[in-house]
Amino acid sequence: MAEQQLPAWADPSVPAAALDAQGVSRRGLLRRAGLFGAALALGSATPALAADDRRLGGNDPHLAYLVGDHHIHSVYSHDAKYTFSQLAAAGAKYGLDWMVFTEHSNFGHARYGAPLEHEEILRARAENPRQLIFQGLEWYIPAAEHCTVFVAPGPHEVDVLTRFESAFDGKLLGYTEGSAGAADTARNEAHAVKALQWLAEQRRTGYVDDVLVLANHPMRLGIDSPHEMRNWRDAAPEIMIGMEGAPGAQGAAIPGWRGSTSIRGEYENKPSAQSWAGYPADAYPTYGGFDWATATVGGLWDSMLAEGRLFSVTTNSDAHRIVFDTWRNGDWPAGQNFDNTGKLPDPVDTGSPQPGSDFWPGQFSRTHVGVTLPHYLNGGGGAPIGYRAVMAGLRAGRVWLDHGHLLDGLDVRLKRDCDDGPGVTLGSRLRVREGDKLTLTVTVTTASRPNPHGLLPELAHVDVIRGAVRGPVADRDSWRAPDTRVVHTTDVTGRTGTYTLRIPVTAGDESFYLRLRGSDGNRHGTGYLGASVDPHGPIPHEPGNGDPWADTWFYANPIFVDVKGS
Repeated sequence: MAEQQLPAWADPSVPAAALDAQGVSRRGLLRRAGLFGAALALGSATPALAADDRRLGGNDPHLAYLVGDHHIHSVYSHDAKYTFSQLAAAGAKYGLDWMVFTEHSNFGHARYGAPLEHEEILRARAENPRQLIFQGLEWYIPAAEHCTVFVAPGPHEVDVLTRFESAFDGKLLGYTEGSAGAADTARNEAHAVKALQWLAEQRRTGYVDDVLVLANHPMRLGIDSPHEMRNWRDAAPEIMIGMEGAPGAQGAAIPGWRGSTSIRGEYENKPSAQSWAGYPADAYPTYGGFDWATATVGGLWDSMLAEGRLFSVTTNSDAHRIVFDTWRNGDWPAGQNFDNTGKLPDPVDTGSPQPGSDFWPGQFSRTHVGVTLPHYLNGGGGAPIGYRAVMAGLRAGRVWLDHGHLLDGLDVRLKRDCDDGPGVTLGSRLRVREGDKLTLTVTVTTASRPNPHGLLPELAHVDVIRGAVRGPVADRDSWRAPDTRVVHTTDVTGRTGTYTLRIPVTAGDESFYLRLRGSDGNRHGTGYLGASVDPHGPIPHEPGNGDPWADTWFYANPIFVDVKGS
């Protein structure tokens, strides 16, 4: 594999004139953080607080955020359409630094497709070392929906994925909804836990350098129950790190496109016999394009965070069939099918728009992961450090996400007013005393260029959400966090460029967390749990009338505050 290289916008040897507008903006973020030029070459960074360091306060290093997509399908998935090279080129066009190809489990994929795709990935890694390309799998979870599973590059990446697929995939075993064995819930849920433990063992023994798992579109069918999600997290917390906060298929409800019943994310289902009975009917559509579990302040995501444990959210394209694209699937040669090839025929351009719900990777949905760039370059054995840095950033929860290219940059810090240093950032913990005065610092860089739809996004507000941390819940099917609510909103309408919000926070007598969201301000309403919890949250759109570009949001992972003595 070629030696890992910095993204072009982070590389001092690449002149600014060679960058697009977004690259110029991201380079500006590095300059303001003191991470460009000489400082980058010297590897300067602020030391992070060690995990077992119990002193008050804490500081995290300065970060650069790499943009990626962890859920992409190519001709190596039985229900997709595009070649690997088409998707990789689209990711590069739309500014992605990292991509994960997650083909559907299938006997043809395990036997033929995964090794074939790996050959393409190896070539792509060698030809474009600035772009990080992971190989993964979309796992059909026994008793539940789907998960992204992906590994760090290395000699065993395909072997681990295909062994896992054969031994633990619910579709191949007949353990998922619609299969003959779906009714054996206890066995199937236990097998999902065993699967995660097996993956964790491959990492622990060093057979692969790293592996991560994220639940995909958790509320689409309502079959990922709260207790299952907690069981997955607890079985392997170092690898089962979170869920899609917003699904792919964001173009599903463009007016006049798919039909009058279409919903963003293709969240068009009703409860089935396999759905968890505790979810309300309102849990099935998306809210501002986001999954109900994430979009509901005081809902399922908050109920997990209120236990005091990180569980991250992401977004992605889930690219299968792109809206308004003109390609169709190619024709099978005689005697060939997916089961005996593991690969669809290459697509054919028809010249006319074809059915689809998705956007290209990076075109609409983006997950931003914070890494320490001075440590980003290849430094020795194992997977290249660039890949490991992205996986480490995801595991640490240094993540924020946006739709429609709403922001060019976001940096969030929390510190005690009496302390020096930058403070801690997304996914981290700050240790304080009861009554301490804190400051939440939010540095926003607004969109500097029109997005792929030709619009210049404008951020209208930033919301701070606070929730009490009470520890593990007695009822593992709880999806409520009754002490979580929006506590502060800043109207930023009309503000452009880079600016910083400073929001005072006081530590009470119990631990808590803070998280952020914001939007373009186009569509708001009372949040699902009432105005006292969320007075202006995201709302569902009318079926068939969900223009995604006109309702865009960002969400950021939490910062935890541990109050001494609580």
